[in-house]
Amino acid sequence: PSQDIIATVIGIASALIDNVPLVAATMGMYDIAEFGTDDKLWQLIALCAGTGGSILVIGSASGVALMGLEKVDFLWYAKKVSIGAAVGYFAGIATYLAQNALIHGGGFNLFNSVVPQATAAVDMMNGIL
Repeated sequence: PSQDIIATVIGIASALIDNVPLVAATMGMYDIAEFGTDDKLWQLIALCAGTGGSILVIGSASGVALMGLEKVDFLWYAKKVSIGAAVGYFAGIATYLAQNALIHGGGFNLFNSVVPQATAAVDMMNGIL
C-alpha cells in the first residue's frame, strides 16, 4: 500500500490507541536515511496521528478529559461529533496532499492523486466501524 494510505490508517488507529506508541512503532518501520526528518511521510504521519484521535472521544487525552469533566457520553460523542471529526480528518489529509503536490509535484490532478487514496481510506474506515 502507498505511504499515504499507511499514514491515514495510523491516524484512524489513533482514534483507538494512543498516538505516541503508534508513531514510535512507525519510526521503526522507516529508515531515517531514506526518509529524512522533514520528509512528506513524517509530516503526514504527524498530521494523521495528531488529528485522528479526535474521531472517537477516547482517542485523545483531551477527549478523555472531556468525558470526565463534562460527563460527555461515548455514544453521544459518536453520534454528534465523530462524523464531523472524520470528515475534517479526511479533508485535512486531502488538503495536505494537494498542497504538497502543488508545491513539490509541479502539477496536480485531483482525480488521479488524492481522490483514489481518500476513497480507499474511507472504504477501509467503513470496514472498521
